[in-house]
Amino acid sequence: MKIFVKKGKLVDTKSQAIILPLFEENKKLSGNALEIDKISDGLISELINNGDFEAKPSQISVIYTRGALPAQRIALVGLGKQNEFNLEKLRGAFAKIMQHLRNLNIKEAATEINLDLLPRKKDQMAQAVAEGSLLGLYQYTPFKTVGREDLKEMEQLTIVADEKDFSLIESTIKKAQIITQAVCFARDLISAPSNEMTPAIMAQKAQEIAHRKNVSCRVLNKAKMKEMGMNALLAVASGSNEEPKFIILEYAGGKKSAAPIVLVGKGLTFDSGGISIKPAEKMDEMKTDMSGGAAVMGVIMAAADLQLPLNIVALVPATENMPGGSAYKPGDIVKSYSGKTIEVLNTDAEGRLILADALAYASELKPAAVVDVATLTGACVIALGDDVIGMLGTDDKLKSEINSAAQTTGELVWELPLWESYHELIKSDIADYKNSSGRAASTITAAAFLSKFAGDSPWVHLDIAGPAWTTKDKTYIPKGASGVTVRLLVEFLRNRAQR
Repeated sequence: MKIFVKKGKLVDTKSQAIILPLFEENKKLSGNALEIDKISDGLISELINNGDFEAKPSQISVIYTRGALPAQRIALVGLGKQNEFNLEKLRGAFAKIMQHLRNLNIKEAATEINLDLLPRKKDQMAQAVAEGSLLGLYQYTPFKTVGREDLKEMEQLTIVADEKDFSLIESTIKKAQIITQAVCFARDLISAPSNEMTPAIMAQKAQEIAHRKNVSCRVLNKAKMKEMGMNALLAVASGSNEEPKFIILEYAGGKKSAAPIVLVGKGLTFDSGGISIKPAEKMDEMKTDMSGGAAVMGVIMAAADLQLPLNIVALVPATENMPGGSAYKPGDIVKSYSGKTIEVLNTDAEGRLILADALAYASELKPAAVVDVATLTGACVIALGDDVIGMLGTDDKLKSEINSAAQTTGELVWELPLWESYHELIKSDIADYKNSSGRAASTITAAAFLSKFAGDSPWVHLDIAGPAWTTKDKTYIPKGASGVTVRLLVEFLRNRAQR
């Protein structure tokens, strides 16, 4: 779907449906709603006065105008109580109303945004409307053949703006469409089955991103990784017939002398657990173990299209983890790219192994900051649930920047401690470190392990095991891949660019 911005008044707009968001407990109509109500001879107030529409969060009512307006329908959507209103409520409301209109086989709609509701966040409000609408309408359908002709799609949303706000809204909507396109790109990669999203295909998708201005891509093959000593990554890949790829995606938007921000994304295109094999139940969802890699690729795409004045590098160690005859085994010791040795106690703790080599490589780039994103530990889901990202790191300022971006985007993070006592738990008796210390505090000990390879630059680890994939529909995240951290990291980078 495309979003267009035009000057004018909503009441005069010809459309299949005009969307009116309303607050709960606000019986007195004002603004657009009042004007439209008067012209339509009280269609809206009659509905409210009869108790048929209370404007509870994401409640919907559709009224047919019967020629009283240029629009065929008035689509009311609730925002809940005005004193509880925030950007997430706005995203959710527009996701729900757009989904509802799509189900009615409506192809286009129009709305107007009252930017005065959050006067200090005018651009964020416009962005939230676009995000809710576009992300809520996402569907993954490339493999649907039966009943494909019955699939419904919205084609257009028109945002009507007055002269005063037109430029701000138009500029913001353009940027929002770039960001949501990157989220949907990540969702597509994550949703693809592992036979259609191998390390080689993932590398090919990265090379397609490099067609953009100031973006370049290098892909290291197995032989090159062996020559360089990326033995932790190669150990994980050893049981698979799919050759691993180390993807280096660079966006050069800043000064040549400026240190890059490095984003590292876990790229397990399928994780069987290896010799420490996973249970059969829900193993199909392990195609999503490359969600971090997909996210950082999407961030590069968005950064390039937004023309951010930064240098950004995305690193994606991409491989499968399979229990083949040549697979690495519990008890093996591997020498990582950093030179540090790792005792493998559990081959299903593979994500931290491939990230260890990627983080060590990142540290050589002399980065301004390093952020890694990974579906790393089931323990993070136990600790924080399905909706929250676990955050750990070595730099308070960087963590604060990430948290600030999280509050704006609604992709929430919660910090877990990384105290020195946890580091004792990953020490090995016969190697430098072990890749598993058991179940206790395993999200934290996984991060403690990663910290040994992250170097001295500011570093933050984001564990997205919970929110990367959802088994039920959420407001603007349909069931399946969420593309989480794309919006979060883009917001973080946009804030950095303004410093």
